[in-house]
Amino acid sequence: MGKLSVNLCGIEIDNPIIPASGTFGYGYEFADLYDINMLGTFSFKGTTKDPRFGNPTCRIAECTAGMINAVGLQNPGVEKVINEELPKMAKVFNKKVMANVSGFAIEDYAYTCQKLDACPEVGWLEVNVSCPNVHGGGMSFGTDPKAAAEVTRAVKAVTTKPVIVKLSPNVTDIVAIAKACEEAGADGISLINTLLGMRIDLKTKKPVIANTMGGFSGPAIFPVAVRMVYQVAHAVNIPVVGMGGVSTAEDVIEMMLAGATAVEVGAANLIEPYACRNIINDLPKAMEKYGISNLKDIIKGA
Repeated sequence: MGKLSVNLCGIEIDNPIIPASGTFGYGYEFADLYDINMLGTFSFKGTTKDPRFGNPTCRIAECTAGMINAVGLQNPGVEKVINEELPKMAKVFNKKVMANVSGFAIEDYAYTCQKLDACPEVGWLEVNVSCPNVHGGGMSFGTDPKAAAEVTRAVKAVTTKPVIVKLSPNVTDIVAIAKACEEAGADGISLINTLLGMRIDLKTKKPVIANTMGGFSGPAIFPVAVRMVYQVAHAVNIPVVGMGGVSTAEDVIEMMLAGATAVEVGAANLIEPYACRNIINDLPKAMEKYGISNLKDIIKGA
């Protein structure tokens, strides 16, 4: 059997499969279906400093080869996550978990990351810079290299664990932003977050999503994700976590060839709750088919 383990920012994980934030809750929701300890790790639901109710409904729209969502970072806030969610998670998951953090100001990111950095359950901090910059007119931190770097520096100043910055694909130069994060001290980059999409109901002649637009994910965005992972992985010297439309073991191999050290699986979890389990089980056979004995050997192999 081929070797599936990889090293992500200094932490060895059994395999590269990571359920993406927002598609796997806090893990225990899936623990009744299968042993989630078979996962490399998982990125839990996006956490903010304060509780958020999220956007009004309708929040989800189906579309060809994907879906659009505008949940709006609904979460109980970092204090409740630490005091209530992580203890429940620890009962069913005995590995380090990835904490996904969002914010609306640099101080929010720093506060939330510092709190989560102190949690023994947390192995990595995945910092989502796709949120609006409240002090910068509402533009996403992740669309500007300088702003993304400022968030990275602020988080690194108050944490000791690996910081992986999650980038938005809704930009013209993804490489410039990734390099700015690396120079600011990021330990890794994860991409891509969702593309911006929209659907219109022909009967009502109004947008399906109450928020008008939302994040487009699913198999349709996979080629865009592979392209961006390839570009970033060949421009930085830190690990890249690839995601975007991944749903099969073959997709994982392709993403790793493009340059990903680990691979997150998102929308597929919402369609098939056993998606990550199935991918892990299928990986050895796919590796044998393509003559791969060690997944570490194919990273950035394309």
